[in-house]
Amino acid sequence: MPVRNVYARRLAVLTTSAALTVTGLLATAPAAQATMPTPVSAATARTYLAALTVKAEGSTSGYSRDLFPHWITQSGACNTRETVLKRDGKNVVTDSSCAATSGSWYSEYDGATWTAASDVDIDHMVPLAEAWRSGANSWTTAQRQSFANDLTRPQLIAVTDNVNQAKGDLDPAKWMPSRTAYRCTYVRAWVHVKYHWKLSVDSAEKSALQSVLNGC
Repeated sequence: MPVRNVYARRLAVLTTSAALTVTGLLATAPAAQATMPTPVSAATARTYLAALTVKAEGSTSGYSRDLFPHWITQSGACNTRETVLKRDGKNVVTDSSCAATSGSWYSEYDGATWTAASDVDIDHMVPLAEAWRSGANSWTTAQRQSFANDLTRPQLIAVTDNVNQAKGDLDPAKWMPSRTAYRCTYVRAWVHVKYHWKLSVDSAEKSALQSVLNGC
């Protein structure tokens, strides 16, 4: 994304509510709630977390996003990104190639609502590089593809693109959604995904997860 677009969007967030309406960012009550699969309960997440292997995070040596083939075809002309955009949005209209031409998307991470699909990223709850450092480096390409396109677990969610980029490949010890009301759901989803895919956690990551779960 060009740097000027990032700064322009940050400036828009700071303008008046009237200007926000004009620019398409609706800073009001959520127009739509993301509908990724519901993560396990806090109690179950605590049980899952206790069962996860705790070890020092591995290296990113050899890592490439290309080793996790993603946005594969899901049905017809629709790939994984387009499927999640339609799932998580409200009044989403798509063209013949399944690209979203209109709709609105509420970002659970920061509470912003967007009306252009180009302003929305599909976040991997457990980032691909984080998965690599936690055990996915030993997986087959087929396993990594399944992980990167997992629509069954709470692994994929539509969020504000800048926020997704700020998160990068950071784990919950280093990054949490700014919208504190979503943090309980976030850590439940994180643990759910790591447990299902048998990925490890490092000690700081586990402590951060436990801290939030204890208050859920």
